[in-house]
Amino acid sequence: MSTATSSSLHAVCPACGAVNRVAAARVGEGPVCGQCKASLLPATPIALGAGGSDFDRYVGRSDLPVLVDFWAAWCGPCQAMAPAFAAAAARRPGVRFAKLDTEANQALAARYGIRSIPTLILFQGGREVARQSGALSAEQIDTWLARLL
Repeated sequence: MSTATSSSLHAVCPACGAVNRVAAARVGEGPVCGQCKASLLPATPIALGAGGSDFDRYVGRSDLPVLVDFWAAWCGPCQAMAPAFAAAAARRPGVRFAKLDTEANQALAARYGIRSIPTLILFQGGREVARQSGALSAEQIDTWLARLL
């Protein structure tokens, strides 16, 4: 579990995986990784790789809420929702958006009991706090997140 104070947050770099401390007041200013200089809070969803090690680090070590889209390339509703998920990511800088391909990460999909896709799971402090199955529009994603955060 993180040890961030109320004035700072831990954010995992989506490029190199380094855990960075960011002043909470500066989250909206586009902080960059102290190690590789990549954006810590990209306005687009990041793809979590196969094997799950980056998933556990990205979800478990971030103090910011992380919304993960469990999807598959063959899934029509997943493909239809992808632009809406990206649009919602651009509008919510305080939430990390990530995508996890369930075909490439079958063990993780099983670990979270994914039975239908797309499924969105919101994590806070490394723990699942909410889940929504089915394709949503960007506005529906925003409304769902607003109720939860």
